[in-house]
Amino acid sequence: VQLVESGGGLVQAGGSLRLSCAASGRTFSRYAMAWFRQVPGKEREFVAHISRGGVTTTYAESVKGRFTISRDNVKNTAFLQMNSLKPEDTAVYYCAAGVVSAIGKVSEYDYWGQGTQVTVSS
Repeated sequence: VQLVESGGGLVQAGGSLRLSCAASGRTFSRYAMAWFRQVPGKEREFVAHISRGGVTTTYAESVKGRFTISRDNVKNTAFLQMNSLKPEDTAVYYCAAGVVSAIGKVSEYDYWGQGTQVTVSS
């Protein structure tokens, strides 16, 4: 599975962005999907997870109520809708796919995108 993120950019605090993660291949629906983020000098941080069928979602406390993860298994795409953005949301955002048990653990995911930069100005 190859993953390609898009939709990052520069936005003012309080604004919104929608990230997309397009997956190649016909096995997209076999994998749970997640979004992580990373700032220089820090470890990659879990943001959100969605189950294979899209029924179950899980969020980091820092984004709960502001971010929404979703997926379209027909279009092989996952999304992250980010509202009420804060400067501390600035990071490179990565989508990931895998058959996981520990959903917040980086090593659980087999496939990663190249990342997309999100910058939130104050």
